Amino acid sequence: MTSTTAQPAVSLAAALEHAERLLETAPDLAAEQARAILEVVPRHADTTRVLAAALRLSGQPQAALETVAPLAQALPNLPLAQLELGLALEQLGRTAEAVRAFDRASALEPRLSEAWRGLSENLDLLGDTAGAERALARQLRASTRDPALIEAATALADNRLGEAERILRERLKADSADVAAIRMLAETGARLGRYADAENLLTRCLELAPNFAAARHNLATMLYRQNKNAEALGQIEALTAKDARHPGYANLHAAILARLGEYDRAIAVCERMLADYPNQPKGWMSYGHALKTVGRQADAIAAYRKALDQAPTLGEAWWSLANLKTVKFDAADVAAMIAALDAPGLSEDDHLHLQYALGKAHEDAGLWDAAFERYAAGAAIRRRQLDYDPEENAAETARTTALFTPAFLTARAGWGSKVPDPIFIVGLPRAGSTLIEQILASHSMVEGTMELPDLIVMARRLGGKTATRAESSYPESLADLSPEDLKALGEEFIERTRIQRKTDKPFFIDKMPNNFAHAGFIHLILPNAKIIDARRHPLGCCFSGFKQHFARGQAFSYDLTDIGRYYADYVALMAHFDAVLPGRVHRVIYERMIADPEAEIRALLDHCGLPFEEACLSPHENDRAVRTASSEQVRRPIFKDAVEHWQKFESHLVPLKQALGPVLDAYPNAPVI
Repeated sequence: MTSTTAQPAVSLAAALEHAERLLETAPDLAAEQARAILEVVPRHADTTRVLAAALRLSGQPQAALETVAPLAQALPNLPLAQLELGLALEQLGRTAEAVRAFDRASALEPRLSEAWRGLSENLDLLGDTAGAERALARQLRASTRDPALIEAATALADNRLGEAERILRERLKADSADVAAIRMLAETGARLGRYADAENLLTRCLELAPNFAAARHNLATMLYRQNKNAEALGQIEALTAKDARHPGYANLHAAILARLGEYDRAIAVCERMLADYPNQPKGWMSYGHALKTVGRQADAIAAYRKALDQAPTLGEAWWSLANLKTVKFDAADVAAMIAALDAPGLSEDDHLHLQYALGKAHEDAGLWDAAFERYAAGAAIRRRQLDYDPEENAAETARTTALFTPAFLTARAGWGSKVPDPIFIVGLPRAGSTLIEQILASHSMVEGTMELPDLIVMARRLGGKTATRAESSYPESLADLSPEDLKALGEEFIERTRIQRKTDKPFFIDKMPNNFAHAGFIHLILPNAKIIDARRHPLGCCFSGFKQHFARGQAFSYDLTDIGRYYADYVALMAHFDAVLPGRVHRVIYERMIADPEAEIRALLDHCGLPFEEACLSPHENDRAVRTASSEQVRRPIFKDAVEHWQKFESHLVPLKQALGPVLDAYPNAPVI
C-alpha cells in the first residue's frame, strides 16, 4: 500500500525537477514537460509556475503572464509565484505592475535575490533612484550566504557606507578574488562619489569573471559618469549584444550615444526600447531629451507628456517641459504640479524639479514674486545637496593669477601643440554662449560639438581638485611641465575630442563655460586655439543661472550670494589674462550682440581668422543638434526679449548686487583695482 501511493509522488517530483533543469538550456522542452505533468495533476502550483517560466524564457511573455497571473491571484502568499508574475510583467514592459509583484515577492521571502534585482531595475526605470539603490543593496545581501558579505550588504542597505567599506576591505584581504565582495565595494565607492576607484574595482571584477553581467553594467555606468564615453559604449554594447531587450541596458546605451553626438542612433535605441517596454516614464523622458536636442520639439513635448501620463509626480519631466523655454503651462498643468508636490513619498529631486517648473509657469503668467519664491525653493533644496565653498573658488582664482605672470608666460612662449582646430567659448552659463556657438557653427569651416569635459578631466589629472576642500597642486603643477609635456597635452586634447567631430571641417567648438578657469592651461598647450569669452550683464546672467536647474555641475548657481561672488571671481581672472596676454581672449558682450549682430559677428569671425559668411547672420536656420538649455531659443531669430528681463525680479536681487560689488557698476568692463 505504501509503495503504490509513494510512487506517483516520486515520479511527479522527478518530472518537475527535470522540467526545472531544462528551463535555462531548453525552455521549449521544459514547457512540454510541464504541460505533461499538468495533464496528470491539473493546477499543480509549482508546475504552473515552471510552465510560465518556460513560456517567458522562450519569448512568450504574454502567454507566461496568462499562465501565472491566476496562480499569483489564487495563492498571494506564494513568493515564487509573485516573482514569476513580476518577471512576466517586466518582460512585457508593464513596469509599475512588475514593481508591485517584485515588492510582494521580496516581502514574502527576503532571500529572493532575483526579486530584489527586479525591484531595483524597475524602480530605476520609474525614476526612483533612491528606492533602486536600496533594493540593490538588499539584492547584494540576498545573493550571498557569507556572513561577512551579509554584514557588509546590511550596512550598505542602511547607508552606513564607511562600515560597509571596512568590512569589505577586510574580506578582500583574506580573499582578493572574491568577485561578489569586489562588486559590493565598487558599489560602496560609487555611493561615496569615488567613481575612479569603483571603475578600477569593477575592471578587476571582470578580469576574474568576464561573464558577470551586473558588474559590466556597473562598469559602463561608472565610465559614463566619468565622461569616458567611448569606453562606456564598448561595455554597454557587449551587454546589449547578449540581451538586446534589457531596458536598463537600452537606457544607458541611448544616454551614452547622445553624449557622443550619435543622436540618430540614440533615438533608434529609445524607440526600440519603448516599443518593447512602453510603460516606463523614465524611458519616455530620455527619448524626449534626444528629440529636443535634434530640434524635434513637438515630438519631445509629446514624449515628456507621455512620461507624465504614466508618472504625474516625475518632477524632471515637468522641468524638461519648462526647460524647453517655449512651452507655456496652462492652469491644469499648474494644478497637476501643485498636487504632485503633496504626493506622499515624493523624492527630494522630484520636489526641486517641480519647484523650478512652477517658477517657470508663474513667470510666464507675469507672477514675478510667486515665480521667484518657487525658484528660490528649488535652489535651496539643490544647494543643500551640494558641497560648494565660495572661499575655495576665490582662493583658486588667486592661485591662478599668481602663477600666470608675464615672466612665466614669456618663458614658455611657443611651447605646446601648434594645432589651431579648437575654438573655446568660455564664461558663465546663460551668458549667450550657445548663441555664439550657433553663429560660429553656421560657418562652413566650423563644427559645433557640445560642452566637452575633456579639458577639466585633464586638469584634474594634473593635480586639480577631485572634491570640495580636497588638496590640489593645479595650476602650480603646470610650472613643472616641459615643452614636450605641453605639446603632448595639446595633442591629447585633440585626440580625446576627435570622437565628437562628425565632419571634416577644420575647426570645432568646445563650449564648456567653466573652461574660463583654465584659460592659461589652454594657452600653454594649444597656443593657436581661439578663446571667446561670452559675457552678459551680471544681474541678467546671474539671475538666469539662479533660476536654471542644471543637469550637473554649476554648484555655485543655487544661491544668489554664491553666484554673485563667482561672477566677480570670473571677471577678475579674465581681466588678469587680458593684462598678461593682451588680445588673446576675444570678448563678446551679449547686449552688443543683440543690438548690432552684424558688427559683432564680423568682429568674432575676424578674431577666429574666418572669412565672413552670410549664414552666420541667420544662426536660427542651422538645424544642427544643440545640447544646452538654450537649444530652442537659438532656433529662433536673434531677439531682445531677455536682455532686461531680470528687472522684473530686481526687488529680490539685493544679495546678488551686494556679492557682485564694484563689478556691477563697471560692467561691461572690469572694475579698476
